[in-house]
Amino acid sequence: MADTVNKTLDPQLDRRGFLKGCTMAAAALGLSDAMIPKLVEAAATAERPRVIWLHFQECTGCTESLLRASHPDLARLILDIISLDYHETIMAAAGHQAEHNLQETVNNHPFILVVEGAIPTKDGGIYCKIAGKTAMDILAEVAPKASAIIAIGTCAAFGGVQAASPNPTGAVGVQDLVSGKPIINIPGCPPNPIAFLGTVLHYLTFKRLPALDSLNRPLFAYGRRIHDHCERRAHFDEGRFVEQYGDEFHKLGYCLYKVGCKGPETFNSCPAVRFNDVDVWPVSVGHGCVGCSEPNFWDTMTPFYERLPMVKIPGAGIVDNADKIGKTVLGATAAAVGIHAAVGIGKRIITGKKSEE
Repeated sequence: MADTVNKTLDPQLDRRGFLKGCTMAAAALGLSDAMIPKLVEAAATAERPRVIWLHFQECTGCTESLLRASHPDLARLILDIISLDYHETIMAAAGHQAEHNLQETVNNHPFILVVEGAIPTKDGGIYCKIAGKTAMDILAEVAPKASAIIAIGTCAAFGGVQAASPNPTGAVGVQDLVSGKPIINIPGCPPNPIAFLGTVLHYLTFKRLPALDSLNRPLFAYGRRIHDHCERRAHFDEGRFVEQYGDEFHKLGYCLYKVGCKGPETFNSCPAVRFNDVDVWPVSVGHGCVGCSEPNFWDTMTPFYERLPMVKIPGAGIVDNADKIGKTVLGATAAAVGIHAAVGIGKRIITGKKSEE
């Protein structure tokens, strides 16, 4: 296997980085160490699956986050695993040559379709055109011939910011226009590259897409609420909250729910699998989750710096009791006046104790 890996991989990506990437993906997928060799073997095969990557209404942030992933170099690892036949951002071809490459793959080879960006549908889809064709027409031409479709990023999955009210271009996600094909959504603004790598490796290893939730998101990456495995969870359970950014409680690392954190409503692996293998993520450095992997988050999660009107935290296995504690702390309806009163009393108690000392 070692010879196979060394022969097929880009020489700039050493075997150690390759194995580390596969190990990270295995951990994200919840697979045992015994499965790592199978992932490596599947990833090192000489027959790389062909991929067409379409860009529609987006900021290219999903591609940018993938290209900048490091420790290991996930971009190079993924490019060694797949044959990227068409990708407007990074391919050398342009114009007619680029379109020829697209048509050649679509008409003559099995391929996986990756879509980045929402698809505008209003006024015949004129708000996004490539090579004289609308995004709607391109998707209608390419999607039916794909073996599987990966919608990467919240824009492709659910419409993203383009679909925010009043949605002037009629932007929608891939699953709103395509049927009869396996579709997997990897939402996030941007999503973690490991979620994409894990999906690709699962497909190569087991010849099928990973288990999905009701929104077609892979359970290995989106199966738990951020709230359930957040390092600030203990503060939530004990009723310790940041009142405003920069206050004493913020500096002490208390729960960010009252200043807008949407972790209790958001499903993602951010606390466990962090970008670029660094040991921080937005909540750990003091910024609340904005719920970017959820449908319509630009409408339902805003204002980002105000808490949701209710805590709706369903019990889930071992976190059931903790959820009940959290609900008790926040009150049955999590009314703002009740929360502020409780914290205010707590502050006075703390202040009183300090004065007595």
